[in-house]
This record gives sequence, C-alpha cells and structure tokens, in this order.
Amino acid sequence: MSEAEVLAIVQNGVGRITLNRPRALNALNRGMCEIMTEALLAWRDDNDVRSVLIDHAGERGFCAGGDIRMIAESGAGDAVEAKAFFLVEYRLNDLMVRYPKPIVAVMDGIVMGGGVGISDPAPVRVVTERTLYAMPETGIGLFPDVGGGWFLPRMPGQTGIWLALTGARIKAADCLPLEVGTHFIPADQIEAFKLALIETDEAPQAVAVRFARDPGASPLDPHREAVDRCFVSDTVEEIFSALEGEGSSWAEAQLAMLKTKSPQSLKVSLRQMRAGAEMATFGEVMAMEYALGGRVVQTHDFQEGVRSVIVDKDNAPHWGPSTLAGVTDAMLDAFFAPLPAAEAWTPLD
Repeated sequence: MSEAEVLAIVQNGVGRITLNRPRALNALNRGMCEIMTEALLAWRDDNDVRSVLIDHAGERGFCAGGDIRMIAESGAGDAVEAKAFFLVEYRLNDLMVRYPKPIVAVMDGIVMGGGVGISDPAPVRVVTERTLYAMPETGIGLFPDVGGGWFLPRMPGQTGIWLALTGARIKAADCLPLEVGTHFIPADQIEAFKLALIETDEAPQAVAVRFARDPGASPLDPHREAVDRCFVSDTVEEIFSALEGEGSSWAEAQLAMLKTKSPQSLKVSLRQMRAGAEMATFGEVMAMEYALGGRVVQTHDFQEGVRSVIVDKDNAPHWGPSTLAGVTDAMLDAFFAPLPAAEAWTPLD
C-alpha cells in the first residue's frame, strides 16, 4: 500500500476511502480526518459518485480509535491541539451522519472509539467473525465520544448504556441484534463483496443482503433482560446496587468490571447518555461532547488512565476521586456547562 495514511479514490462510481495506518490499527489522527472530510465533500455533489465505501488496510483492525497519546500530551498542557483534533473529527462524524449518499463501512477487525464514529453513521455496516466492537473510554478516564451520546442510548433497551459504562467487547453475533452492524459477511467473502459494490450498479444495501450470512446465536441474549433491569437508572450508584441485587455470575462480572473504571468517567458517561437521548439532532450531541472533551482531557483521571493503559501498561490506575461519592453533581455540572459561543463546536455547514 501507499505510505499515505488515507487513500481516497473513485472506482466506477464508488468513492472509496481506505484507512492505511495498519501498524497503528488505523487509529485516526487529525490529518486522516481532514483527508476523509475533503474527499466526502468533493464527492457529495459529484453526480459521478453514487455511493461511498470505507474500508481499511491490514487484517487486525478497521480503526482502533483516535490518537490518544497526542490528546493526552495536549491535555497535560493547554489542550489546544486536542480540541483542534476533536473539532475536525466531530465535524467529520456529523458530515457522515448527514451525508446524502449511501455509505458502506466494512468493520472487519477491531472497531473502537474513533472507529465507531466513522462506522455508526453508515447505513450499511458490515461485520465479520473478526469484528471486535467496544467503546472502552471509561477505562482511560474519558467518555464514549464521537457521537456515542447519540448512538448508544438509541440501541435496544439499555444495551448502549451497558456498553458505554462497562466498555464491554462484543463480536458479530451481538453486533447485529444491538444494531451496531447491519449485515454479517464472512471475512473470506469481504473482497468479493467490495468488488461487487464497485463493479455493479446494484444498491449497496442489496449487495450486502446478497452476501449476508447468519452470525449465529448472540452471547448477550440470555442477559438482555438483566441489562435492561440493571442499567435503567439515572445514577451509577443505583446501577451498582441493581447489579449487586441481581445475584447472578453475569451481574457479578459486570460489577467487577465497573469497579475498575474511573468513577468520574462513569458518572460523566451516564449523564452524557441520558442527555444525548433527549437531544433532537446529532449536532447537539457533538456540541455537548466537544465541550466535554476539551475539559475531560485535562483531568487527572484521563492523564492517569492513559499512563496506566497505554504508556506504562501496568493497568493499575489511581483514580481521583477514587469513589463514586467523590464525584459531585457540581463537578458534573461544570463538565457539561455550555461553551461560550465563540468557542463552541459548529458543523462544517
């Protein structure tokens, strides 16, 4: 492949965007987002482009997230570079949500964080047996951004809240019932599927249906009622209590996982989910997440989470506050306060 981190070409009426940073699991940086945005804007009003395909180089990951090291380094200072990245990335996410032409995302391999932001907006979202989907941000002191406040609370029942707080990893058989993916196509059929998209005039949805197969039984299905019972509350403390009262090994495992996460991130993320569920447009969610992002990356917990998980890899973060009780409503109110108009997120248009 070329050394370019994103390849953008038109093939027989299909605008093809290929993430080409496989050694970094195609994690997004600002330049990659800018190239994608430029291509999508160029193709939006081009009558010779009928649809868009987003795929990736390498077999391990569609996109493992964003440039977390840069964000952490920036957040340790004035956060200007981090905010600049969020501005470009969130504008890309919003452009994709409002895009007038069909988008196909081939979510083969790891799909996390920023990878969710560039796949969830696609009407056709293809998963394979190699797909591993997660929003793991509460484990690094962040929150599920890139539109997580829009997509996650609109998943069936409380499954999106469960994903947001626990950072649970799901595979293809759960991706379809949770509406993360729209079609399961075996990995050995993906190249044929992409070729069919490019070589025929058939609508992307119809091509996906033709290649789609049954991913098998959902591992989460036996626990769906428990998810809805335990994660329906508007406070993290009540979610903990509900899991404690559930009395199952599954609930105990969820509670144990939650107790490893940043208490601050858990409370920020739950409020983000509930607020996003009430918002009328994706743009409103982006404005909320942009204000949140610029503040949260400067906190102790984000810096400590990145140190623990990504830099030192000791997986032993020292959260502060260390308890749910230590995260007050006043702290949350400050995180969620709107930005001044001159600093607020705005869409491309």
